[in-house]
Amino acid sequence: MSPLKIAVVGAGLSGAVVARELARVGHRITVFESRPHLAGNCHSERDRQTGVMVHVYGPHIFHTSNQKVWDYVRQFDEFMPFTNRVKAVARGSVYSMPINLLTINSFFGKQFSPSEAAAFVGSIGDASIADPQTFEEQALRFVGRDLYEAFLKGYTIKQWGLHPAELPASILKRLPVRFNYDDNYYASTFQGMPRHGYTWMVGKMLDHPAIDVHLSSPFVRDRAGGFDHVFYSGPIDAWFGHENGRLGYRTLDFHVERHSGDYQGNAVINYCDQDVPWTRISEHKHFSPWEAHERTLVYKESSRSCGLGDTPYYPIRLSRDTSQLARYIERASAERGITFMGRLGTYRYLDMHVTIAEALAVAERFVETRAHGGIMPAFVCDPV
Repeated sequence: MSPLKIAVVGAGLSGAVVARELARVGHRITVFESRPHLAGNCHSERDRQTGVMVHVYGPHIFHTSNQKVWDYVRQFDEFMPFTNRVKAVARGSVYSMPINLLTINSFFGKQFSPSEAAAFVGSIGDASIADPQTFEEQALRFVGRDLYEAFLKGYTIKQWGLHPAELPASILKRLPVRFNYDDNYYASTFQGMPRHGYTWMVGKMLDHPAIDVHLSSPFVRDRAGGFDHVFYSGPIDAWFGHENGRLGYRTLDFHVERHSGDYQGNAVINYCDQDVPWTRISEHKHFSPWEAHERTLVYKESSRSCGLGDTPYYPIRLSRDTSQLARYIERASAERGITFMGRLGTYRYLDMHVTIAEALAVAERFVETRAHGGIMPAFVCDPV
């Protein structure tokens, strides 16, 4: 099988994995990245003033229960032990997150056992809400009004710019409630940080003689004809010139501060009260606990609606957005010679390990399709 000339749009995790896998089987890959750096929103770099490795677009903690994904990323950097133990400030006190037995006992001034805590939370939940449809109903049903208003309501309004009654119940499913003292934010089998940072890791993925990388190089649709296939991880609405409207995203702003010593003693602390302007503070040297730094750098993070020129982070996916998305999916499915992938290309919130798993599936599907003379679909992973 003769090698193909392939364009990969975006040098984030999706693009880097697909580029590496298709270069590995003999294709010639050109990667186009609109930003001046690799790794997309997980880009990391050393702060010149403090020496701290900074997650430039906010905290990214790698976790997965997928052995294949875990083995894959460790080809490109050593993964150092790291456990994400988030704290939360609410009503003037500090609690453990996600909501667990320590949170419940501290908040209510109790000494519940696990079974007692489960029974108590069950008793304060609103059992009259049989089928929760909104974030607020989901919270009231399963944790009750006190925990909802202390830890979830204000934070959610700040994060999404919407009242929890306007958001789908599915958003809350990302936040578990535990009836033990486990304060590991993730329940994944594997968790860690690349020793040299995500950008170094992505650079290793793209370090292949069959891959050419062009930074600060936006890819316009008219260039697609010069390639046998295009793998596109940019915004799906941008590919069509936003002709059916712009899909909604939330973006993040970071107020950066540098201090001597240790600012907060933890990597991430959430601020749940609505009158506090930021959603969380991240202290980046704690993401690399194997390093020692005399000075520190913190991000005070806030969320707002994504405007022109802003970096899109979280797809909103309300009814207006999903109807627009359906029109873009219909148009994309009629395209030939292009596959949409990744967070922006499929308009979904994806954790890093899911992004990598899907990119591996995209590359595998392309190889199989070529071997059988088929046509590569516009979507390998369902964007709906």
